[in-house]
Amino acid sequence: MAMSASEIQEMIKTALPDAEIRIDDLRGDGDHYAAHVTSAAFAGKSRVQQHQMVYAALQGKMGGQLHALALQTAVPDAN
Repeated sequence: MAMSASEIQEMIKTALPDAEIRIDDLRGDGDHYAAHVTSAAFAGKSRVQQHQMVYAALQGKMGGQLHALALQTAVPDAN
């Protein structure tokens, strides 16, 4: 069973409460998503570490219930 965009968002938000998250269903099939995640928790981390934090938030569902996720991460602007 595939995951919904709201489930993905909720799991990320639980792990990264300050995160601004946008989830896009790339094909309209509920199986291929793009996630844009901005969080202060990413400060000082490499892009790989940031992605690992998001994948950890998904608790092993990547590759199973969640087939494909194109991930972009960022640190909020310091304005």
